[in-house]
Amino acid sequence: MRRSIAELCGSDHHNNPAILARWLANKTPENFTAWIAEKDNRMFVAVENDAVLAVGAVRTNGEVTLNYVSPDARFRGVSRAMLARLEATAQAFGNDESRLVSTETARRFYLSAGYRQVGAPEGKFGTTSSYPMVKRFAAGDERP
Repeated sequence: MRRSIAELCGSDHHNNPAILARWLANKTPENFTAWIAEKDNRMFVAVENDAVLAVGAVRTNGEVTLNYVSPDARFRGVSRAMLARLEATAQAFGNDESRLVSTETARRFYLSAGYRQVGAPEGKFGTTSSYPMVKRFAAGDERP
């Protein structure tokens, strides 16, 4: 997560050390362990050999809270596969939509995956834009 933010999200943090520090402040091993333990949270990792390629999380209410890809795996379809897994999990919990807040960096990716912006951009961690987005699942979508 930390490498993804630092190396891939420059259009969000603009290489500003203060913004980057705020964004990374809660990305600690202790917090990650706590996120795994939350009963309403489901966490997933994509692994190839011994390398973690992506990490994602979705809450039982359908909110995607994490979807980060390693810089080493960018543009290999890993993020799309992770998003599909997160959405399938949201559907399995009975949700008819998924919500998330996208970075500027990932905004086009989510738009291409069927999400739409549902509100004014917000600033998170001192960034200039964070986009609330939603995707409604089609009736009849298969649930795992």
